[in-house]
Amino acid sequence: MRFQAFIFPLLACAAGGYFGYNLQTGEHGLKARADLERRKEVLAGELAGLKEVKDRLERDVALLRPESLDPDMLDERARAILNLAHPDDLIMMKRRQAVPDGGATIGTPPKR
Repeated sequence: MRFQAFIFPLLACAAGGYFGYNLQTGEHGLKARADLERRKEVLAGELAGLKEVKDRLERDVALLRPESLDPDMLDERARAILNLAHPDDLIMMKRRQAVPDGGATIGTPPKR
């Protein structure tokens, strides 16, 4: 008789412990929520950066539309795509850094 009196409280404590443990560490627990909040902050920063890129691209595209064509933007894009320069342009070339092994420069194939 005495043992039967402890069965219900023992089962209640076991169930409470089980649910308490899963509340803390479970798939939808407090740790998972904290991880999701951190991920949300990272993704919010990434989204802000992507919105800036999108706004810049939209502005550039708007300058290339036929109804509001900007001659400077058209000239810049044409030169970049065709890899050309005007004879009066001043072109400054950057020297490439020497690679420590073999003296080859970045972007050049290795010598055989």
